[in-house]
Amino acid sequence: MSQELGAWMPHREHPDSELAAARDPITSRARDLVRNNGFAAGAVQRETDAVIGAQFRPAAKPDWRALGITREEASEIGEQMDTAFRLWADDPLHGADVTRTQGWGGLCGMAYRTGLIDGDALCVIHWREDGPGPFRTCLRIVDPDLLSNPQNRPDSPTMRGGVELDGWGAPVAYHFRREHELSMFGWGQSHIWDRWERELPWFRPQVAHFFERHRDGQTRGISRLAPVLDAMKMQDKHSRVELQAAVLGAILGLFISSPLSPEAVSDLIDDGKFTALDEARQALGKERGLIFGGVRLPVLAPGDSIESVNVQRPAGQYQMFETAVLRRIATGLGMSYEQLAMDWSQVNYSSARAALVEIWRGFMARRREFASRFCQPIRLAVIEDAIDLGLVRLPPGAPGLYEAPGAWMRAKWIGPGRGFVDPVKEAQAAAIRVALGLSTMEDEAAELSGADYSDNLGQIEREIEQMPAGVMHPAQEKFATIMGVQGPDMRPPSED
Repeated sequence: MSQELGAWMPHREHPDSELAAARDPITSRARDLVRNNGFAAGAVQRETDAVIGAQFRPAAKPDWRALGITREEASEIGEQMDTAFRLWADDPLHGADVTRTQGWGGLCGMAYRTGLIDGDALCVIHWREDGPGPFRTCLRIVDPDLLSNPQNRPDSPTMRGGVELDGWGAPVAYHFRREHELSMFGWGQSHIWDRWERELPWFRPQVAHFFERHRDGQTRGISRLAPVLDAMKMQDKHSRVELQAAVLGAILGLFISSPLSPEAVSDLIDDGKFTALDEARQALGKERGLIFGGVRLPVLAPGDSIESVNVQRPAGQYQMFETAVLRRIATGLGMSYEQLAMDWSQVNYSSARAALVEIWRGFMARRREFASRFCQPIRLAVIEDAIDLGLVRLPPGAPGLYEAPGAWMRAKWIGPGRGFVDPVKEAQAAAIRVALGLSTMEDEAAELSGADYSDNLGQIEREIEQMPAGVMHPAQEKFATIMGVQGPDMRPPSED
């Protein structure tokens, strides 16, 4: 009830009602910023690169205890699943994509980028018999604008934003326009909707839908840029105005000042003498003038002088102001100012390391959530296809794929590594964590460099075989010695 907050009375509404009216303008503004604002485009690209990267792949970890099989059987089946998924994902003919324009990495990155900008990442999982390669499973990443209520009907308890719900509030089907309502072609198709069930009767996924769900009952997502749209737009306007001022100041650096007052000019016009004076000025301007020491001296009319423009812009406080605004934007996006502005001039090792740890925690949370809700349903459909093709063979007596999907589909998704601030210190820290049982070599390889530890071991084995006689591979050296430590007590090596 204070004077400052008394007039601030926002309404409380259902989450879908709050977002429905705001979704279209927010999405349009977010797309415009990402197209035309360097900071917005860079922020979206850097998060997509950090969370998804070029190769987002699973490492299968079937739960052998829950499945009642041995650890060895689970390991063998996991390798079969990973091999089958790689065959599908890395197909050079791009059979995984209905449009056959990109592979799994491109599809996954586009979906995450769309989810970040628009709020929804949507994928329809098709079964195509005439595609290239053995797999029949292929994907289409769907524009969220196509997900809408048939015939543009208003939302209802069982239909919200194109998502059909059951009595429990769970999605059972999705309604997509065949063509964008503002498309310049295929106008008739924009008034036809296709209904896609979420999954087939035996639970094979047909639609994957990812969005950040903040409240119970929320059916669609909202752009992650929404909280900082105003700050980004104002910063963009401010930067443009300051740049224009600097350019105009450079262009209009000098001017010629005349002693004639407005009244004198008016009298000359009345007497008919202004034309003669103007012609005399132009003739004088065409003269070469005097040259002294190779420098041309301008010849001006009597009383004229050359003046300079005192440019006061860009403002002296502009850099500090822009930094403050970008810090606010970076906080809203869940990244550091240095990442957003690409300004590392004021960073030391400690602050860079602290920022990396904090930001990476958020990236890993988004990676796990996106993998669980978007990538895992797609992987389930691919593995079903692989089992049907005989590429994955489940052991006799074990539960079927859809009898225990959680146990069979258990996996760790590997994306880009965290990278290094100080490679030596971080490698030593990784070695200590592994030695103390706090981590594993597989986890460290995935986190630091995004590598597959099994692939690393296979490559190291081949390299050892290829080493000349009497030459030892670095991986064969004692682990502690390589890491700069000595003995199980982790004492540093002596000066000798």
